[in-house]
Parts: sequence; C-alpha cells; structure tokens
Amino acid sequence: MTTQLDRPPGRSKSTAGPHRDRSVGRSIAWALLGIAVFLLVFAAAHNIRAGDKLTARVLNPSVHGHPRPVRPLFGDTQWMTKMQIGTVVTMSIVVVLFVIYWRRRPKHPVLLMALACTAIVWMDPIMNWAPYAVYNPLLWHWPESWPLVSLSPTVEPLVVFGYVMFYLLPYFPAMALLRRWQERRPLDSFVWRHPLITMAGLIFVIGFIFDTMLEVFSIRAGLYIYSQVIPFGSIFVGKPYQFPLIWEASLVTLVMIPAGVLLYRDDTGRTQAEKLAQRLRGRFFRERPAFTTLCVMFAILMVAYSLYGLGYAVIRWSRAATSVACPYPYPEAKVYDPQGVYAKNGQPGPYFSGIWNGWESAHSGRPNVATAASGRCATG
Repeated sequence: MTTQLDRPPGRSKSTAGPHRDRSVGRSIAWALLGIAVFLLVFAAAHNIRAGDKLTARVLNPSVHGHPRPVRPLFGDTQWMTKMQIGTVVTMSIVVVLFVIYWRRRPKHPVLLMALACTAIVWMDPIMNWAPYAVYNPLLWHWPESWPLVSLSPTVEPLVVFGYVMFYLLPYFPAMALLRRWQERRPLDSFVWRHPLITMAGLIFVIGFIFDTMLEVFSIRAGLYIYSQVIPFGSIFVGKPYQFPLIWEASLVTLVMIPAGVLLYRDDTGRTQAEKLAQRLRGRFFRERPAFTTLCVMFAILMVAYSLYGLGYAVIRWSRAATSVACPYPYPEAKVYDPQGVYAKNGQPGPYFSGIWNGWESAHSGRPNVATAASGRCATG
C-alpha cells in the first residue's frame, strides 16, 4: 500500500502566489514583446524604401534610373532581388527552427546567443560608417533620414538582420573540431588544458575563411563596396570589388570568437556565459538566470563589435585608406567622398561626405578638392 506525503496546511497557497506572479509577469513580458514586434513590422511596412526612393542627401539628381558602370557577376542583373529574397527565406527558416528548439529546450544557451547576435544589429550603421561600407541603393532599406540609420554612408539595408547566421555559424564547426581533438588527445594536452584558447584559434581560422568567401562574393554581386581601403593587406585594390582582406576578415572575428567561446561548456556542465552571469549579485539576477545570461552575452558582443569599429575608426583617423573603388558603381547616388580621395582620382561628382565627418572622423568636414582631370577613376 502506498501512502502520499501530506502537504503542510497552507503550503500550496503560499507557493501558488509567487508562481502565479511569475506567470503573470511572463504573460506581460510576452505581450510587450508581441507589441514591439508588431510595431517594428508596422514601421517596416510603412517606411521601407526601394532603390528609386532616396533622400536629397544621397540622391544624384542628374542620373535617372539605375545605370551600372560595372558589369555584375556572371552578367546577372538580378543579384539584389535574389539575395534579398534569399535572406527573407533563410531568416524565416531560422525563426521557425528557433521556435521549435525553444519549445523543446527553452532558454538554451545557443538560442540565447542567437538572440544576442541578432540584437547587436542596431550598431550596424556605425559599423558601416567606420570601414567606408557603401551599400547598393537598390536594396530594401530604412529611410536615410532616420537619425541612427543616417550614419550609414548611403543606405541601411534590411539584409543585415541575418547577423545570427554570420557571427554564430563558425562556432559549430569549431566546437566539433575541438571535441574531436579532445577525444583523441590525453588530458594533459594543450586542447584540454587550454580549451578556450583552442576554441578561439579555431573560430579565427574558420571565421577568416568564411568571411572572405562570403564578402568577396557579396561585393562582386554588387551588394556593397568598401569605397576606401588600405592598399596593404587588401585584394583587388582599385577595383570596384576591392576588399580589405587582412583587416576585415581579422577584425570581424572579434565578434565571432566571444560568441563561440561564451558557449563552451566546461566540466561543470555550464557555459562560460552562464558562469559569468552567476557572478552578478542581486536578487533580480539570481531569479532570472536565463535573462541574465542573455544580458551578459549581449553586453560582451557589443563591446567586441565596438572594438571591430574602433579598429576601422583608427584607419579612418589616420587617413591610410587611400585606395578607392573605381569606378563608383552606384551613379544614382552621390559619390561618398568624405576625404576628397575620389575627386583626387578623377571620379566625377556630385560628392557628399555623409554624417560624422567632423571630429568623429578627425576631420573638419570634406576638404575642398577639385576633380582631377586624370586618374584611376577618370572617365575621359
């Protein structure tokens, strides 16, 4: 005969209160999240711009249509449409998979990291300004007049919402390689004694190769250009598809590495992000371990992303990026020429210097440079 332990009188009532309060809190949080998503979709539906809608700050009024002085990759003129639709489809699949895995393993660290990688997209306009990343005006984009968005040299496209696929992807092959090496090596080997360093090294190599392949293809397809690069360490220098190989492919791993290292589980079974979150004191953090872990991830990724931008800002301040992408491939937009380098190379105007071309760039505005009659970009 089995007996059921009696529950002390009043116990159920005392525990039901906090549980009910947490349920109400979750409902309110989900409701607020739903409202925020609705407002974002609403804003997108009413404000997204296509390539034929540019503000006077960016638009070149003397050009009608979208002529392209650069032959597209393989002669295909539909790359922008294909890449944008591909991004929408891929992100839809990612969202569906995220919901499925969240229901199966809610608050899993990888899912939290996916949210953190997506959240840092708000910094993208700044990170387009720093390395002279000029996007194709034909892309679906936010209005150029919005304050944060206006920091991008030309437009801020919607395709950047695929950050999670870019920054988190190198973690998976790096983690698989690390586990395989650990299985084949003794416990006193380097991969066991220094797993985080090993993980960082693997992500650096994988991320470097991954970024190079992805960006070279995207630039050749016409998605964007690096309008100015340092000649040393760059490839295809002076071409419309020039790429700062050493600088970009290395700096971008500053975000990939912490995104992967924070997910490494040690012998305690906890990830590095969870262990850091446990160090935060206070009842609020103790009662919300998953939220605290997400905040730790987000904060560290923002710092890492800021270091990426700082690296390019130093290049910008030094005025070492002297090689321009010729010819300028987006004639319907004014030539982004904050330092007058395009004019010195003979690229016809009109020019514009963009936002943050004062003390932020260690400048006092665009220098008064006359267009050279000859040079790499001269049409004559």
